[in-house]
Amino acid sequence: MEERYGHHMTPAAFRRHGRAVVDWIADYMERVEEFPVLSQVDPGTLRAQLPASPPEQGEPFERILGDVDRLVMPGITHWQSPSFFGYFPANASGPSILGELLSAGLGVQGMLWATSPACTELETHVLDWMVELLGLPAPFLSTGEGGGVIQDSASSATLCALLAARERATAGAATARGVDRPLAVYATDQAHSSVEKAVRIAGLGTDLLRTVPTDAGHGMDPVALRQLVDADLAAGVTPCMVVGTVGTTSSNVIDPLPLIGEVARDLGVWFHVDAAMSGTAAVCAELRWIHDGLELADSYCTNPHKWLFVNFDCDVFYVADRGALVRALSILPEYLRNQATETGSVIDYRDWHVPLGRRFRALKLWFVLRHYGAEGLRHHVREHVALTRELASWIEADPDFELAAPAPLNLVCFRYRSARDPEKANRRLLETLNASGELYLTHTVLDGRFTLRLSIGALATRREHVEAAWECIRATARAGEPDAG
Repeated sequence: MEERYGHHMTPAAFRRHGRAVVDWIADYMERVEEFPVLSQVDPGTLRAQLPASPPEQGEPFERILGDVDRLVMPGITHWQSPSFFGYFPANASGPSILGELLSAGLGVQGMLWATSPACTELETHVLDWMVELLGLPAPFLSTGEGGGVIQDSASSATLCALLAARERATAGAATARGVDRPLAVYATDQAHSSVEKAVRIAGLGTDLLRTVPTDAGHGMDPVALRQLVDADLAAGVTPCMVVGTVGTTSSNVIDPLPLIGEVARDLGVWFHVDAAMSGTAAVCAELRWIHDGLELADSYCTNPHKWLFVNFDCDVFYVADRGALVRALSILPEYLRNQATETGSVIDYRDWHVPLGRRFRALKLWFVLRHYGAEGLRHHVREHVALTRELASWIEADPDFELAAPAPLNLVCFRYRSARDPEKANRRLLETLNASGELYLTHTVLDGRFTLRLSIGALATRREHVEAAWECIRATARAGEPDAG
């Protein structure tokens, strides 16, 4: 059969090349450990090998796929490696990849219920499943006044939460004619940078982002929060939103949600909870304490695309009352009007986030939930938590190292302390480890000190990989400080 009809790939050719791509991905899964975890190329390496202009004539697909190995792979940092311990997990499991492929193949545009009813209804139903799976409060179910929607990331979820909070705080004036009183947002210096970005995008201004002091464990101080809110009220500033975090990026600290929620409730301030990485731990009943106080929240998000084996992008965002969110984001031009929308009996998710267009992302989440089942997901999360706690115990038992923060879930923050200049030694240790290609770690600063972070949660990570990482860390640190101790 012809390879092309016109300039298009024929279904027969797609079938053949598609099998080759699936085989390539399967081979990659099997050999990912063979690659240096951190890409070893210099800046500009790939661009120097690409032609200056696009091709005039189409090229054989075999050549294109071959260039993935020749050109692209040297510049890949392997997030799927079992020795990737940086930032956070970013898993791409088999069922999720296949769900993504099916979504791409269907190519639907799910902006309205009418443009693909299954796209909307599957998303609504699967997000209700997630409420049950994570033990979230009942108001987040779609069967009441609230509900959930898939966002691309927690950054978008935070922005949408702020837009809804602004809508409620101003009774719609923010979208109609501007705001008479300044609006303030409250978060700690441990909250994700997306909070500041949302404040900027929403037009509030960074100067109205209040940094709430933290306690000794880096969690938000509710007393200090109340003082900041009271001071703003006295100064003619309207408190708009407070952001609590379940598992901060730097150290995995969990803010005291019950106490924060009480402050927000008493003063009528929108309470958003960002549980981007750590929220998925609540699949395990014994870890649901991380969500204590969540019943006081107006909105919540977590990322299955981190620790729940769904490939990027897939953030699940919930509101307890969808009214303010929809009012803040709903615009209905004539060309989008349709009978189903006019009845008010369907959800149009275009009103739940910033973009109009949306992909069929629920498919990959649905595939993962059905493939693993709740039992399978719990098994792997428990395994990662157990490995994290074991690593923390090894660090505590070694006199040359120290824990920099508690390790309740899947992140260990630690330092090498047996050096004349610990700051310099830890910076050098991180650089040397990552340059080796054997593993990849990232860092933060806690209490003014440079701190190494080791995040456990990759799909393929097993005890042997954590053990090998710890031995590599110890050996590298001591090689750099021969007179340590």
